Amino acid sequence: MSEKQPSVWEGFKTFLTRGNVIDLAVAVVIGAAFTNIVNSVVEGVVNPLVGAFGTQSLESYSSCLKGPCEGTGDSATGVRILWGSVLGATLSFLITAAVVYFLMVLPMSKYLARQAARKKAKEGAQEVVEITELEVLKEIRDALVAQRGSGHDRE
Repeated sequence: MSEKQPSVWEGFKTFLTRGNVIDLAVAVVIGAAFTNIVNSVVEGVVNPLVGAFGTQSLESYSSCLKGPCEGTGDSATGVRILWGSVLGATLSFLITAAVVYFLMVLPMSKYLARQAARKKAKEGAQEVVEITELEVLKEIRDALVAQRGSGHDRE
């Protein structure tokens, strides 16, 4: 006999209700919101620090590769390399990675390590208790056997 194939809708519902899909969706939403914070830090802190040594906008840093680089946008002539925008994106990435690591990953890994240590200590204590109870029961058994043995001698 043939097994009933799940419908497309049931498969889709199963896919959506998996934990990792929901976790991924939450991560994307938080990441999008976090982007605004990082952009504010870059625009409000990093760019002024760079501006102390040059211009406040990283976008204006460029080099001319070929020909006279005059004008901006579509009317520009020559070949211009906009390395300032790459530098800005790299700084944004590094700031994002640092904040995620130091504020989310590192505390979570320390928390999980503490939880694992507590669990291991609890399991170790439970084994000690079980061993101790077993030893006590053996001692009681040995004492009862010894009493029986001494009682048989009297009869």
